[in-house]
Amino acid sequence: MTSFDPRRVRDDTPLLTRVINDRPITFLDSAASSLPPRAVIEAMSRHYERRHANVHRGVYQTANESTESYEGARAAIARFIKAPGGANEIVFTKNATESFNLLAKSWGGANLKSGDVVLLSEMEHHANIVPWYQLREKTGIEVRFIPVGDDYRLDLRNIDALLEGVKLLSVTSMSNVLGTINPIKELARTAHAHGALVAIDAAQSIGHLPTDVTDTDVDFYCFSAHKMLGPTGLGVFWTREEILADMPPFLGGGGMIADVSTTGYIPAKGPTRFEAGTPPIAEAAGLNAAVMYLEGLGMDNVHEHERHLTDDALTRLEDEFDGRIRVIGPDDTNDRGAVLSLDVLGVHAHDVAQVLDQFGVCIRPGHHCAKPLMKRFNLTATARASYGPYSLVQDTDVLLEALTDAVKLFG
Repeated sequence: MTSFDPRRVRDDTPLLTRVINDRPITFLDSAASSLPPRAVIEAMSRHYERRHANVHRGVYQTANESTESYEGARAAIARFIKAPGGANEIVFTKNATESFNLLAKSWGGANLKSGDVVLLSEMEHHANIVPWYQLREKTGIEVRFIPVGDDYRLDLRNIDALLEGVKLLSVTSMSNVLGTINPIKELARTAHAHGALVAIDAAQSIGHLPTDVTDTDVDFYCFSAHKMLGPTGLGVFWTREEILADMPPFLGGGGMIADVSTTGYIPAKGPTRFEAGTPPIAEAAGLNAAVMYLEGLGMDNVHEHERHLTDDALTRLEDEFDGRIRVIGPDDTNDRGAVLSLDVLGVHAHDVAQVLDQFGVCIRPGHHCAKPLMKRFNLTATARASYGPYSLVQDTDVLLEALTDAVKLFG
């Protein structure tokens, strides 16, 4: 059974007790890094206090407990995303960026050759662009982009032509700038009809929407723990067990081998072949706690709560600023997440953010690691506000108060 009360979530989140510039903190930067609840922090502390030991090595009790905790996190993530093959399909990485580097350099390096095509979109994070450019430099693949329309959604009118010769379609499930939620199930069906595999950047959706990799019928999933109330320093790479078995190791060293001799090595089977060295063990304990916490809230409940907040904010931004502030993203909450990229006309995003900080409001100014998208809309930066399950309408109240001050200050 799930229950959701944003005020309880807020009470569970220690950082939200902070006072910034003599005002209670108004945290609106969940798209960058969501805030861990006390359960996550305590789970990591328990690891260090009670069972700190390396995994898959020692045979003493605390080492066994550490391994059980680490592998328990793997099983929890498999359950959370509904991985058909369970924990054997979950690889732990450093973050979503490393997950995409694993995808490009391991699977891509082994399966793509000169002339093969990888199809991305103009709304991708650099993590889902740069590794493919690096592979292009090495092997001569072609990188194409699905355009973004003036409505801030993917322009799919020519998708069949764009998919000609494509071996991999790799797109975000939700834009970290626009908030646009892409039609992943439809894209996967179309891409598979053209013989392409499908990779998803789920960093922005994983902590805000229900996830079911089986239902969407995708082939790869990449995301980070810190986007889903978990710790930093831990990412997830998922693919089906049969694909993972054919991928060569990404990094070499201890922990990822079955045998080593003076003539060569044999890699381990399963996810550990991609987890060289000491992994982020305490962080995995934190992620396990984050999964259980989100499951207790119910992801449908989280999405509905954030949809309500976004709808309210979009309406008030339009009504109260007489066109002075432009929202870079869809103007309704149909297939839209809780991200508000704001262009305060005539004012640089960093100046806006500095004014908002005086009110204790935390937002993110910049290009958000999405420069192709910024160039598409002739922007250098936006001031991005984003909600989480702990956000309340009162956060929007303070945001609008601070924006009013910014607009007046810069005239």
